[in-house]
Amino acid sequence: MMDKRLHVYRPDLADARLEGQVEARRFVSGTAMQFVAPCTPVHRAPQTDAMQLTQALMGETALVFEDTNGWAWVQLDHDQYVGYVRSESLSTTIHPTTHRVNVASTLIYPKPDLKTQPAIFIPMNAKLAVIGEQGHYSELATGGFVFTKHMSADFAQSDYVAIAEKFLNVTYLWGGKTQSGLDCSGLVQTALHACGISCPRDADMQEKELGTALQINDLDGLKRGDLVFWEGHVGIMYDESNLIHSNGFHMQTVIEPLKLAATRIADSDKPITSLKRL
Repeated sequence: MMDKRLHVYRPDLADARLEGQVEARRFVSGTAMQFVAPCTPVHRAPQTDAMQLTQALMGETALVFEDTNGWAWVQLDHDQYVGYVRSESLSTTIHPTTHRVNVASTLIYPKPDLKTQPAIFIPMNAKLAVIGEQGHYSELATGGFVFTKHMSADFAQSDYVAIAEKFLNVTYLWGGKTQSGLDCSGLVQTALHACGISCPRDADMQEKELGTALQINDLDGLKRGDLVFWEGHVGIMYDESNLIHSNGFHMQTVIEPLKLAATRIADSDKPITSLKRL
């Protein structure tokens, strides 16, 4: 079966591109739209108390396959993830983005003045359409101003471990990928994306698609930036012996000795499943 996390299909409705591959009563083509909210939860079902699967950030685009009762069924263009979002978070007007936020979070101000209100938080990797500059601030096509040095027009950063370190002590949040909360694979995806490295959303996808496999019994041969995978979990080597990861044991992002983490997780019948080098 096709992975429903990455393919749009239900018994009653499916992506027209899947016609002939899946069964559905109706096939439709998606409508391109853009996220205008700073950070939008993507849910498993069209209800606010349904599990958050991931998050969509300002400026990202998606295909919308259904929009009813205030909920849109979408597939994100960034990593192909499928889920339900509040319709109000989307716009049919798509502004081609020119910049992306390159700090853990920044603010949109109504005027190019740090004292103006209301100031709206936007997270790392949010995409912005810049149309001009006033002093130290850049004006956005969607309205408001952002401190120019908090954005970049390209992926100038290359140390994804240093990016992950910016999220130390951030609360663990299932499906999260911002400074307000993130999960293990969200930390990895956010850090890699900030450096222009394509990365799928979930740990099992990352384990399958990222990097080159290393010998699984060689924990002493790891280097900074290597990825360590367990069933349903992933972390990044901070250096040769320490791991940085967002996890439910600490309920935050921490740096700890890999062997300590491996022993603790193994006690839950979850041994390391693979080691990868990018």
